[in-house]
Amino acid sequence: MAFEEFDKLGPLRPLVGAWEGEGGVDFSFHHAEEETGEPPYRERITFSPFGPVDNGDQHLYGLDYRMSAWRAGEEDPFHTEIGYWLWDADAGRGLRAFMVPRGTVVLAGADAGPDSTEFTFRAQLGDPVHGIVENEYLSRRASTVSYECSVRISGDEFSYDEDSVLRMTEFEELFHHTDRNVLRRGAE
Repeated sequence: MAFEEFDKLGPLRPLVGAWEGEGGVDFSFHHAEEETGEPPYRERITFSPFGPVDNGDQHLYGLDYRMSAWRAGEEDPFHTEIGYWLWDADAGRGLRAFMVPRGTVVLAGADAGPDSTEFTFRAQLGDPVHGIVENEYLSRRASTVSYECSVRISGDEFSYDEDSVLRMTEFEELFHHTDRNVLRRGAE
């Protein structure tokens, strides 16, 4: 993508590059201990621009992204994602499409303006537009019924608060698996 086309990324424009965060908090269920916890984590995300992607008269611009997160003292990441953050200027909508290697795929949508610095991606299990798909095992044991991720961008810092609502065999009530972090622009 040529530099002059970066403006076509709308609110995603400031995210181009590499980001790192050391203060992440992951509230989740830990199967080995059979309990919930909030272990801290560090994270790295890279966003690379591309576009246009033309679907008839729809024109998308986006960011290819890769994310990895590590718990303190561990060399191997406990969580990774690959996917796209997309901007549809005509619809005023951001899209986040990603896959988690556990077998979950999410396409979440967010209403936003071209200069928005805050927006929230949302998806629901079974929604034909902004939905969640998962493998058979997860569908039976830990189904993600909704996903929400609120993003805030400010200069060389961006943060997120994420809530994946799960129907888990270990709990009678729905379980809120939450993650949050503040990332700063890192070395390329």
